[in-house]
Amino acid sequence: MADQGLTPTSAFLDWHPPATPGLQVTRRETLTMASFAAARGKDGALREAIRAAYGADLPNGSGRVDGNGIAFVWAGPDQWLAIAEREQGRDLEVELKGKLAGIASVVDQSDGRVVVRISGARARDVLVKGVPIDLHPRAFKPGSVAITHASHIGIILWQIDDTPTYEAAMFRSYADSFAHWLFESAAEYAA
Repeated sequence: MADQGLTPTSAFLDWHPPATPGLQVTRRETLTMASFAAARGKDGALREAIRAAYGADLPNGSGRVDGNGIAFVWAGPDQWLAIAEREQGRDLEVELKGKLAGIASVVDQSDGRVVVRISGARARDVLVKGVPIDLHPRAFKPGSVAITHASHIGIILWQIDDTPTYEAAMFRSYADSFAHWLFESAAEYAA
């Protein structure tokens, strides 16, 4: 009988980034992700548990912070997305459930969402073609987060650094549509 096991597959089936000077686009396919929210009346305990375990203070509002080997991205009122590299079998759902038992709900997002990194001098020029928020450095800077859309695709967008480097998380089923929009938007600047 044939092996019926599941094989990991990229969400990006049609990935052909254009050769665009000043733009680097990468799939972040080695991530583990989990969303979490405090149980009623446990916000302070949740924040203290995250601080103790990872050395990070969760953003009070829209924002992204780094901890020890992990990033926390605001994902709505009193909700966050934890993101880390899946090294040595690391699983954030299991890890966070152990650290946040009784004070937060934790849901795996590793197979449900994908992350794309967009960086370089042309990154902002490409994103503004379909992202309806002000990405000017005075309004959106490192640590900024927005729940928005790119063209018609719902995303969580955050800025990592001044390069600028952005990351966009979206539901896995929209990966190819997002890539198509992004590459079409970048075509104007292709070499």
